[in-house]
Amino acid sequence: MTLLISLYLFALGLACGSFFNVVALRVPLGQSVVRPPSACPRCAHRLAARELVPVLSYAFSRGRCRSCAARVSPLYPAGELAAALLFVWAYLRFGLTVQGLLGLLLASLAVIVTVADIRYMRIPNAVLLAFLPPLLLLRLLEPDGRSYAEYALGAIAGGGVLLLIALLSRGGMGMGDVKLLALLGLALGWKGVLLTLLLGSFAGTAAGLVLLLRRQGKLRQPMPFGPFLMLGALIAYGYGDALIGSYLQLFK
Repeated sequence: MTLLISLYLFALGLACGSFFNVVALRVPLGQSVVRPPSACPRCAHRLAARELVPVLSYAFSRGRCRSCAARVSPLYPAGELAAALLFVWAYLRFGLTVQGLLGLLLASLAVIVTVADIRYMRIPNAVLLAFLPPLLLLRLLEPDGRSYAEYALGAIAGGGVLLLIALLSRGGMGMGDVKLLALLGLALGWKGVLLTLLLGSFAGTAAGLVLLLRRQGKLRQPMPFGPFLMLGALIAYGYGDALIGSYLQLFK
């Protein structure tokens, strides 16, 4: 049964990932996610059904438009595959529970935020607002042994810390990141959101150093922070209690 559910969620994740790409690439531009139908951004070739199969269409076309041979962004298959893998992870980690549903929601948010922030260096307000009601509802249904005040404090702490950094950095931190961390604080609580910020900062710093060593970046070159925050959030959500517990054991 576990295998069947995992396969189903993998397929569902691929399909949802395709839609998440549409949301991430259109919403920041103020475009509808329904119309017009998907088309090549270079030649406007309208994609047929066989060109819309998640991951496989990209692989069979070798990452190029069948009409004009223009390169297709690897963000498309990456987003689809990431959604599929994260959907399976959420199920294997939490099972068919409210916590599992929250994991699916965070996975969905992670894909949309990552694609949008990499492509446009923006995290759309509309996306964050769309995720607010279901995140709030699931936390009301399943507080996971914590008080509601802890989650409210998480939103305040998450948004407040990054807001302070944004003000001090004078544009070095985007307001989209501030709002994102506030939303994550509502889902993770204050301990989880601070761990998210710590892990995201480590991951972002490591990625920045790699780019510098490969001479593909400059010291003041902007880099999207949203993907690293979402990576930190997923780790904090799945393994935060264990990580915090292990850290505290060092002082006993």
